[in-house]
This record gives sequence, structure tokens and C-alpha cells, in this order.
Amino acid sequence: MSFEVEGVLYKKFDTEKKTETFSAREFVIEVTESKYPQYIKFQLTQERCSKIDNFQVGEQLKVFFNLRGREWQDKFFTNLEAWLVQPVNDESKAPNEDPIETDTQNESTVTETSMEESDDNYPLDDLPF
Repeated sequence: MSFEVEGVLYKKFDTEKKTETFSAREFVIEVTESKYPQYIKFQLTQERCSKIDNFQVGEQLKVFFNLRGREWQDKFFTNLEAWLVQPVNDESKAPNEDPIETDTQNESTVTETSMEESDDNYPLDDLPF
């Protein structure tokens, strides 16, 4: 599943070499489309780790990502796997770069609904988390 979201770069971490052949880098964006700011952590892997290098904390950006989940030893993990980061003021569409896909049976692309639409589903006095 492929999604996209806009926000402000809040924090970026150094690239970590997880194994001899696998590297990952995380970064966090702040999304303020609702009453409560959301801090969303993404992961870049392998050659994509450098895609966040040219962005500074506080800069507005758009992140294209895939939603991933897996099970390991009866525990479940979810990951937001970024495959493209671009400035919001970049008027071009996402390039023809293929998102990271491992499920070839489901090739449909889904776009994230805005957080404002999602917030209408919850009462105003609901907790922010």
C-alpha cells in the first residue's frame, strides 16, 4: 500500500548499519492538520537512506511511503517505509520511481485520507492518542 503525507521535518537520525548488508535511517515529521500535532516516524532503507540528507529540521516536506507489518515470535510490528521525500514547494508529481513492493498480487495504490476527515469520526473530548 502506498501513501503520502505532508509535514514539517521534526528530527532526523543517523544511518544505522543493522547487519553487514542492511542499513536503515529514521526521521520524524510533525503533522499539524488536526487539533493535536502528530509526530510520525518513517524509515528509509539501503540506498534510500540519503534521501533525507538535503532537508533541514523545520522544512516542509512530502513523504511517499508504504505501510508494512510483520509478525515475529508472536509479536506484531508496523513500519512506515519511506521511498521518496520531496519539498512541498516542488510542483512536480512523484517521479516514476517504483515504491518498494513485495506484494505483487495487490498493485493498487491507496492515498491517505486527510487527518481532518479522520478526526470527524471521534468526539471532540476524545484523548489525543
